[in-house]
Amino acid sequence: MPTLEVQLVGHLEVFTAFARKRTRDEDLAREVVQVALVKALERADDLRDEERAVAWFYRILRNALVDLHRGRTMEPLDEEPVAPAVIEEVACACFRELLPGMKPEYAQLIERLDLGEESPADVAAQLGITPNNLKVRRHRARKQLRARLEDLCRLCARHGCLDCTC
Repeated sequence: MPTLEVQLVGHLEVFTAFARKRTRDEDLAREVVQVALVKALERADDLRDEERAVAWFYRILRNALVDLHRGRTMEPLDEEPVAPAVIEEVACACFRELLPGMKPEYAQLIERLDLGEESPADVAAQLGITPNNLKVRRHRARKQLRARLEDLCRLCARHGCLDCTC
């Protein structure tokens, strides 16, 4: 098994492309990858399974990108950072293609509550169910979506879906 350093350096171009896509700046992307590599090497003892080193590093890289974004948006302290936009941009969008294959009522809940950001109280009232029943259904919908993602994406879905190519 190659060492952690060899595994990470072997994927350096892919990591840089991942960061470049999110920063839209070659130099900044290289800098973020370098910072993430240093953090990864400092935390090498945290890696439990060397077969998952790449997925583990993507989590560190994604966090470095979010930190970078927060640092840029938090200059005026009275304004909220726009971190959710970065998180949404970083997250893999392949799950949207899985919705039609789910139970229709579960797919509808994901669409309305998680993607459409409708109020749970409004959705429960429109469906004629209690808010607690809606919570149970939403939990089951997310569980089904997670299972479908894990079937499709395998490794990346279990460790943070990271702009995979599924």
